[in-house]
Amino acid sequence: MYEPGPFMSRVIVVGAGIAGLACARELLEAGLTVSVRERASTVGGRMSSPYLGGRVIDAGASYFTARDPDFVSLAEDWCARKLARRWTDRFPTLSSQGLSAPETGAWRYATAGGLRSLVADLASRLRPESSSLVLRSPVSVVEPGPSVDGEPADAVVLAMPDPQAKRVVDARLTGVRKEIDGRRWEPVLTLAAAYTRRSWPEFDGAFVSGDPMLRWIADDGRRRGDGAPVLTAHSTSPFAAANLAAPQQTAAQPMSAALDRLLGCGMPVTSRMHRWTFARPEQERDTPFFFGSAERVGLAGDGWGSPKIETAWLSGRALGRHIARELGRG
Repeated sequence: MYEPGPFMSRVIVVGAGIAGLACARELLEAGLTVSVRERASTVGGRMSSPYLGGRVIDAGASYFTARDPDFVSLAEDWCARKLARRWTDRFPTLSSQGLSAPETGAWRYATAGGLRSLVADLASRLRPESSSLVLRSPVSVVEPGPSVDGEPADAVVLAMPDPQAKRVVDARLTGVRKEIDGRRWEPVLTLAAAYTRRSWPEFDGAFVSGDPMLRWIADDGRRRGDGAPVLTAHSTSPFAAANLAAPQQTAAQPMSAALDRLLGCGMPVTSRMHRWTFARPEQERDTPFFFGSAERVGLAGDGWGSPKIETAWLSGRALGRHIARELGRG
């Protein structure tokens, strides 16, 4: 076990999505000092909630589910404080033949303020006396030591997809590089489309079958609970891969036309595209995180298990607890 030095008991977490903040919270609970760095101007990561015409939309995940008892408790706490709500437990499949009968599954939770609001809630729980959150702070390199851009730490957490981690991990960190090299990730494009009125069949969300462009569609007005005439659609990975360079110019119109073809909704009055170059790994992992005890660099996120919000939270929490034990605080 690594023994932290007398003047340093700090962990640097790179990435202020739900995995990074879940990890930071566990480290703080163990008595460690934590610095969270985020390259974007807001927290949220892959739970991004940008705006379309002044109205928040979810550009990443459309909803979350909860099965682990601790995450269920967190979800119910969000619901009790009106940050989230139970949205639906039934989704149909949409094809050229129309909507199928909905199939019942797990409860899907949605938010009025966008899923990013839940990550912001976790960020608000960080204690300022023992933690810092720095936005607009991109990382250039994580080196042996470990250190982040020359700043030493007892441990470093990279809460991001493997290809993004690979860009900053020094080649000398061979254990970490071995975990992230060669793993392929699929891209996805998200279209948010606003209409003058609601003219499509009633549904909450639908998995799309047999379409070369679309994989998933959500009625954002029903998801938000405000009835707005807004749809969001996720592309198939092959279509995204062919349109990553300039999705607003090359993908927005074809995806809008595909929505009209499937739902008879017409063309939107305004739209916004979001590009997810590394949306999900092609193969799931069986382990919830990685931590190299010798190099003291860890990896967490929804790439460690199935690509779900709950997975990301559990991954970050598990890694935080593991690092606390490694540093003699667990």
